This record gives sequence, C-alpha cells and structure tokens, in this order.
Amino acid sequence: MRVCIFAGSRKGTNPAYEQQAYELGKTLAAKGMAVVYGGSSGGLMGALANGAIEKGGEVIGVMPHQLDGIEISHSKLSELIQVETMHERKAKMAELADAYIALPGGFGTLEELTETVTWAQIGLHHKPIGLLNVAGYYTPFMTMVDHAIESGFVDAVQRNILKLEENPEHLVEALLKEKA
Repeated sequence: MRVCIFAGSRKGTNPAYEQQAYELGKTLAAKGMAVVYGGSSGGLMGALANGAIEKGGEVIGVMPHQLDGIEISHSKLSELIQVETMHERKAKMAELADAYIALPGGFGTLEELTETVTWAQIGLHHKPIGLLNVAGYYTPFMTMVDHAIESGFVDAVQRNILKLEENPEHLVEALLKEKA
C-alpha cells in the first residue's frame, strides 16, 4: 500500500509538527507502507521522509521542475520522479496513491487536501483520506467543514470522507480499516 502525504515544506512554529511528521514516516515504514510525497528534503516533508527512510521504508518523491532552486529534493529517496509542473506532480502522486494523509502545511498542502476531498466527494476516487491533527492544527479546518455542512453546501455524510486523528499510529490504523 502506498500513502500519499501532503505536508508543509516548512517546519512550522511548533516542534510537535516536525516530530509527528517523522513519527508518521516511521509508522508507515514499520507497517510496510510506502510513502509518496512531494520529494523535498526540507520542512515536514523532509522529516516525514527521514522517518520512513531510517526505518527502511520505501519513499517515492515527485518533484516538479517548476520548483528547481526553490525546494531541494531529498537525496536518499527510493525513487525521485521528475515532472514538469505542479499539476503533473499532483496527478502522479494521485496515480501512485492508495490512501492520503495531510500533515500540517500551508496553502499548497490545503489545496492538495481540498482537491483530493473534492475528487472523493464527486466519486473520482474511493481512497481513504486522513488528517494528522498535530497540536489541533486541523481543528479549525474541521470547524469550517462543519460550517459548510450547516450552511447547506456539503452533505453531512461527506464529513466521513475525512479521518481525523492526533496520533500517527491511530491514523494509519483508521486508514487501513477504511481500505479493507
């Protein structure tokens, strides 16, 4: 099973973000699950990859040429796939993924997450989607989802598309249960 991870290219202000990204990488590798991610060596992306690599896991990075000089690709990946654009990056990551997890991150992470949720909502895929709610990072996002439901823009049943957990091990278990 391959899990596509959306994560920040920065570490963020809370050290728990980086620590939990690293732990998620270790957890996935320990369960024999491959990581598919943006390929960067920096921020939460790098911490995730380091955790998986140190535990002997398969880590596939997908890096667009558009980010040459902006992001440095991780040097110890199992495979680095180079694509031309950000759109091609997302398409390749989706093609390789059996499930998704979003770690804390900025606009790019949120955009990847919401696009993936939208694709699930309209039936383009049926892959589980998890949010690692490190230090309550995704609590405001879920409040917004609830507001969209209350306002009549999202069906209540679609809230179940997202699996929210604070612990990497529990999140991976929830995704495995969903996938079964």
